[in-house]
Amino acid sequence: MTTQFDEKGKIYTSVIKKIPCDTIIQTVNNRIEGKVHVRPDDRLKDVINEQEMFIAVTEAVIYDNTGEVAYTSDLLLVNRAQIIWLLPAKKVQST
Repeated sequence: MTTQFDEKGKIYTSVIKKIPCDTIIQTVNNRIEGKVHVRPDDRLKDVINEQEMFIAVTEAVIYDNTGEVAYTSDLLLVNRAQIIWLLPAKKVQST
């Protein structure tokens, strides 16, 4: 990533393009469905292995223990320590 400075010291960085990936996340208490944004050359696993404490999920739908919608949000930050499992929703097939 390139960094540029203007004459006043303002910092400019290049824009990093990401692809939204429909994802299902199971936390300790809830199931979350939404989009996790992944760099074009990365995998969903690479997002999980990053150093940041939280993962951003857009268009999030949070389900309670009974499967009912508890909340919806345009943006949700999920603490990695609370994630039990995560999978791309497009790969899910019903039996």
